Amino acid sequence: MLDNHARLIELLAQSEAWVTAAELADKLGVTTRSVRSYVTAVKSSALPLEVIESSTSGYRLNRDNYAEFLKGASNRDAERPRDRQYHLVRRLGDAPEGSDIHALAESFFVSESTIEADLRKVKAVVEESGLTLTRRGPLVILAGTEPNLRRLLSKMFRHEESQGFLELESIQREFESSDLRSFKTALLELLDSHGYFVNEYGINHVLLHVAIAADRTSPAGTELTTTDSAATAKPVNEVATFSRDLAALITTHFGANLRQDDVHEIELLLTTRVITRPAGAGFPADVDLDELTSRVRRTVQHVGEEYLIDLDDDDFIMRLSLHVRNLIVRAQDLSYSRNPMTRSIKTTYPMIYELAVFIAAEVQREEGIVIHDDEISYIALHVGSHLERQAKREVRLTAALVCPNYHDLHVILRERIEAVLGDELQLRIVITRTDVDLAELSTDLVLTTIDLRSFADNVILIQPFLTETDVDAIRRAIGRVRRLRRRRQLTDELLRFFDPALFLRNFTAPSEEAMIAALGHRMIEAGVIDHSYITGAIERERMSSTAFTDTLAVPHAMTMNAHRTAISIVINETPMPWGENRVNVIALIAFSAAGRTTFQTVFDQFVTVFSDRDYVQQLVKKAVDFPTFIDELVRGIED
Repeated sequence: MLDNHARLIELLAQSEAWVTAAELADKLGVTTRSVRSYVTAVKSSALPLEVIESSTSGYRLNRDNYAEFLKGASNRDAERPRDRQYHLVRRLGDAPEGSDIHALAESFFVSESTIEADLRKVKAVVEESGLTLTRRGPLVILAGTEPNLRRLLSKMFRHEESQGFLELESIQREFESSDLRSFKTALLELLDSHGYFVNEYGINHVLLHVAIAADRTSPAGTELTTTDSAATAKPVNEVATFSRDLAALITTHFGANLRQDDVHEIELLLTTRVITRPAGAGFPADVDLDELTSRVRRTVQHVGEEYLIDLDDDDFIMRLSLHVRNLIVRAQDLSYSRNPMTRSIKTTYPMIYELAVFIAAEVQREEGIVIHDDEISYIALHVGSHLERQAKREVRLTAALVCPNYHDLHVILRERIEAVLGDELQLRIVITRTDVDLAELSTDLVLTTIDLRSFADNVILIQPFLTETDVDAIRRAIGRVRRLRRRRQLTDELLRFFDPALFLRNFTAPSEEAMIAALGHRMIEAGVIDHSYITGAIERERMSSTAFTDTLAVPHAMTMNAHRTAISIVINETPMPWGENRVNVIALIAFSAAGRTTFQTVFDQFVTVFSDRDYVQQLVKKAVDFPTFIDELVRGIED
């Protein structure tokens, strides 16, 4: 129930507008009556603050009140069951000889049966972390190694935080640490002085581990046993000066003299989650960077063969190889990096995320490891930043300038336009007369200082002396023309791939894989694919959910071996679970080798069209058959 409360808040936080109970019910997979009860419970828990506003239009999160509520809630320990479970493990870790269950219940102001229930719930996660939870009469004993306990506390604490960036303030409040912000500043300076490249997304997780280590090493802290292979392992970076500097920094800021194996553990976290060494700096003897780079290069070449996207660049391959090396270490340690931007990367840049999935799949297969969505999204950041650097400038639009002759006014205006907009616009024609026949102009835009009595979108009235308002108007027109071009291209490409025989409405399946198989068999009967494509699509789904938006899943294989390109689509009034989402639209896309050139355009734009929740809701209502689906799809593309 509490998970649904948190999910309700998350859904409301994602929307600036009012969200109806029906929409929330669809996403939560419950009835509207349940939604109303969740809202009531959340509002009651936050009194006297009104964190959720209600109206005839639905519900909306009051962000200011909710932020104030969270600030106050952070000072109340163990109010929610999962919070209590975290504090329970922390309390047990402070008492290696065991804790009396009666005393625990009294200290948490709950019944003994509640504590018993909490212990049953945490037992699995405790054992997954290499620890044991045993009973000796009323005594509850947590046993295992100190490093494993610290990892468990870090994992549970992160789980209690929001899905965004882990906040330094919340860590500092929990562990009563010294000024973490100043420690972070000093740590960044230290890393920079040693020539390391820093990943800001992961550094707060390492700071959490430092705070836990310092807290449990303090005079008041009580440690479990310390024998542990990871704890006694040598650090990845053998540069002794860095280890000494790091230990001194921690002592200065926290007043805790960590053992050498604790420092090594923190250094391992830094080197696999936060920093990247420059090429050739301090790699362990068992890491063959040349061999790893060769494997990454082969993977990048496979990307080019499958998607016709060129990633074959030495600098990119080296940076990606260094990242993959750290990823492998994290995966082998079953301690993955979390990326708070995973959801937005996947939704906003589906094609870049798809390339990252392809790379991750090959790394996973070669190394025998498991790669999660957060790790895939870090690969996507590498791919996206490279493509952004290498992106070719879009072809400039052409324009005609109409500016009646008066001294050299048209010359001055042309120079001004080219200086400000020359990267986006090519002034092909300059007309200095007032009698203009627009029908004779074949340029994308017409910029005019006189009113030509035209209501065409490509005619923009500007001032003889160009103003910022004029520049904004021209840029909006440029964007509008480019969007229309892409939409026309998408419409032409996309509509060719749909078939009335591959359109289904209110078609259900018990699971994602069952739906892929059912749609795949229809495509086999239509001569689009063979059974191997279904197998490939299921393998791709297991790598990472293809629910790219809250309403759309786009299952597909990572190899383009269909006999012809086609899309089998399902429109359901009742959403079905798909990964962590509930989707109304499922589109199994099969691309042939000949269709590779269209994959990027179709894939990215298809996801973009279905990212508008209101549009999808209208589509679900109106697309009762194939002709109405096509009508609604075209409307969605052209709106």
